[in-house]
Amino acid sequence: MPFSWRQRLQSFAFAWQGAVTLVRTQHNMWIHLAATAGVIMAGFFVGISRGEWALVVVAIGLVWMAEAFNTAIEFLSDEVSRERREGLGRAKDVAAFGVLCAAITAVVIGAVVFGPYVVAWWTEGV
Repeated sequence: MPFSWRQRLQSFAFAWQGAVTLVRTQHNMWIHLAATAGVIMAGFFVGISRGEWALVVVAIGLVWMAEAFNTAIEFLSDEVSRERREGLGRAKDVAAFGVLCAAITAVVIGAVVFGPYVVAWWTEGV
């Protein structure tokens, strides 16, 4: 199939529809959204460096990607079979663990980035 700018733009529209579906259907995504907003506000408030912003953006992207992949696996599993199947359940559990790993990684990155600011505030402000 030849290259088409129209098809490329349409692929972005499909991706944004996926984002809308993710936010509308996944309660955990609401938590990720709130955490994202809080971290971004905190980053501006304390004035983190460009390198620290890079770490924060990677952490946010990692969690959002993991949640998207987890949700895709859940949707696909539910489409394949509505009945309870051990293999599909294990696949969902492993995908959920991926989200947990990403979230823990993001918390560690957050501690590394924001920890010194919190310690400085605590020691100087108290």
